[in-house]
Amino acid sequence: MQLGLIGLGKMGGNMRERIRRAGHDVIGYDRNPEISDVASLAELVDKLEAPRVVWVMVPAGAATQSTVDELKDLLSEGDLVVDGGNSRWTDDEKHAEELAAKGIGFVDAGVSGGVWGLENGYALMVGGSDENVAKVKPVFDALKPEGDFGYVHAGKVGAGHFSKMVHNGIEYAMMQAYAEGWELLEAADSVTDVREVFRSWQEGTVIRSWLLDLAVNALDDDEHLDKLRGFAADSGEGRWTVEAAIDHAVPLPAITASLFARFSSRQDDSPQMKMIAALRNQFGGHAVEKK
Repeated sequence: MQLGLIGLGKMGGNMRERIRRAGHDVIGYDRNPEISDVASLAELVDKLEAPRVVWVMVPAGAATQSTVDELKDLLSEGDLVVDGGNSRWTDDEKHAEELAAKGIGFVDAGVSGGVWGLENGYALMVGGSDENVAKVKPVFDALKPEGDFGYVHAGKVGAGHFSKMVHNGIEYAMMQAYAEGWELLEAADSVTDVREVFRSWQEGTVIRSWLLDLAVNALDDDEHLDKLRGFAADSGEGRWTVEAAIDHAVPLPAITASLFARFSSRQDDSPQMKMIAALRNQFGGHAVEKK
């Protein structure tokens, strides 16, 4: 099928390549002319054959809103917009309503895979009507990992980003547990090779995971994480997860504590946050602060 893709950064650029490798026609637009296939959103829309499918991969909030606003005036009845960024699920409901007023469909897609997605595939959590989701299914099939898993039509509009938000909340708590264990091992005089302890956990243990593999990668690069400052940002999804838990009266002590730990990292040079920062850099290419 043919797809318009807006936003060709760390995620979007690799997604364009993976979709093309699957045999689909992707026309990409980015504000950086060196990586963009067209000079403007208007040119992107002009090059697509109706009914058009346009996938948005720009930062959540104002950037996504302005892109949806512009597409609303450029697209026609029967076209479809997919928001694959990390938008809040309440924004999805708003965007779907705004676009529906002009007969334009909307699908939200939570995307996980980071900088490794080009080769490994992207986990996709999708929200929208059966009809609209079906229009994008060839692209979902191209992006997902090989095998039976890695894709779900989670429910109606907003369900995809809500599921991705909870995924990221769980990710916060898992990273925090690895970080706390690493700091305790580093503090113990009797443990002389913390990196190899982590490596030994990669096989045969109940805590083996991709995050653990990435922790070992980070320790191979910098055995005691001496090069990093103990500072870790939060993307917003951890906060949204805790807010949703409050709204639904669901207790999330581990996820909430991991979010607050990141706040603490902005006050002190936290050893635990060195590991959090290293893991975020490993799986998502997120920036780290050097000493």
